[in-house]
Amino acid sequence: MAKRVDPDGRRTLAVVTKLDLMDAGTDAIDVLCGRIIPVKLGIIGVINRSQLDINKSKNIRNAVKDEQEFLQRRYPSIASRNGTRYLAKTLNRLLMHHIRDCLPDLKSRVNVLTSQFQTLLMSYGEAVGDKSATLLQIITTFASEYCNTVEGTSKNIETTELCGGARICYIFHETFGRTLESVDPLGGLSDLDILTAIKNANGSRPSWFVPELSFELLVKRQIKRLEEPSLRCVELVHEELQRIVQHCDAQDIVRFPHLRDCLVEVITQLLRKRLPITNEMVSNLVAIELSYINTKHPDFTESNVVSEILMANLQLTHEAGKRGKAIQISDEQMKQRMKESNSGKRLSSSVPSLDAALPVGNGVGGNFLGMKWGSSGDSDLHRNNSNAGKPPLPRDRDLQPTEGVSPYGSPARHSQGVNLLDIAMPVSRNLSAREKRDVDIIRRLINSYFLIVRKSIQDSVPKAVMHFLVNYVKNHLQSELVGQLYKHDQIDRLLTEADSVTQRREEASKMLKALHAASQVIGEIRDTHLW
Repeated sequence: MAKRVDPDGRRTLAVVTKLDLMDAGTDAIDVLCGRIIPVKLGIIGVINRSQLDINKSKNIRNAVKDEQEFLQRRYPSIASRNGTRYLAKTLNRLLMHHIRDCLPDLKSRVNVLTSQFQTLLMSYGEAVGDKSATLLQIITTFASEYCNTVEGTSKNIETTELCGGARICYIFHETFGRTLESVDPLGGLSDLDILTAIKNANGSRPSWFVPELSFELLVKRQIKRLEEPSLRCVELVHEELQRIVQHCDAQDIVRFPHLRDCLVEVITQLLRKRLPITNEMVSNLVAIELSYINTKHPDFTESNVVSEILMANLQLTHEAGKRGKAIQISDEQMKQRMKESNSGKRLSSSVPSLDAALPVGNGVGGNFLGMKWGSSGDSDLHRNNSNAGKPPLPRDRDLQPTEGVSPYGSPARHSQGVNLLDIAMPVSRNLSAREKRDVDIIRRLINSYFLIVRKSIQDSVPKAVMHFLVNYVKNHLQSELVGQLYKHDQIDRLLTEADSVTQRREEASKMLKALHAASQVIGEIRDTHLW
């Protein structure tokens, strides 16, 4: 059996008993010297007390003395290397050598286990003494950690993803900013839509004016498109503020599951209460832009350019009417003037300013588009000059209706009328030169004013979200938690630990005490004389 468990023989010590029972003329000298069975640690012979000695109450001291006398008489040459005393010394020496060899690893293992169980016990926390003070401390710590995460001063900084204030900043300047920039100022507006709006603004009478009402209706329709991404920005920030709670799960909070659930519920209610207020403010920002189209905005330069071009056309038409020849600025000339204005060049100083030319009483700021391509008086002058030398037109009473034709050249009314509603409206058609010019003017104005409003919304929405949602939550979180949770009738329920946590804390505490005792014993071991 010893060869099976210790084939090298390095851990085996043989003991031979009952040497005094051998027959006369025989001895165990060959066995004790290892000549029959070689054992590395040696073979030691001993003589134990017999049953007769036990019955006579023979003590150990006398038994050892008789053993030594027997060994000196029968095995004098090896008597010093046998016997119970030598066996005890040999076993003690082997044990000390084994301890000396294992002591460094043993010390290291005990120290590692001690450190592990100390950390584990600290994670479970100490038993709650003063529950009121503990609850107030946990609430204060949680609120501070939440605010630090928003401000970016938290001790636990994530390296795998953006969180807290960094993610809110990303939402403002990357997600929301890029979304607004992707909104086309003229998206969803075709030339026919713009032309239809112009005609609808003119009403039942055809006009030479470019109506300002059409510009306002169309630009408001485009500005309204900025409300949806603005509200989506509020929603993303609200979700991130709710998500920050996961980064504030300190070990003190994990110990008390009821307290953690109540903390999450209070924060959720606070955010839910502030969400409609913030949404309303953001919607009001868009409504403010829709309430008044400020055509006198200092950055709205397109209106001045278009007005100067229209005034130049009006002046040229007026001068041409005096000479009997109608002259208007062509599309190419108008585009060239717009290009020169955008490049920083000014129009002729002979063109009067917009404020001096516009009529008063056309709304709050005047109709900056409300001017003719040729005035009413100039048209009459041009018409009178063009009819010079021609016979006068017949009077109404001289006009005699012909068969089937009305006095005004329209078909006479018959028994069967003409249904104009049966004619389908064209989906698309070629625009005339003047219609193209009107559409181009409206497009430029919408694009310019929309960019102004978009810039304002991009700046004001993050400020509103920070003031009405983020900063409000930061400033009122601790007071809200104390008011909702710090109640004497709820303290015991909130600070109730899970049964598993209490059991694991007790087991870790007992193990830590045992490891401290083992470490103390190892530290007391000194260099000992080895026989």
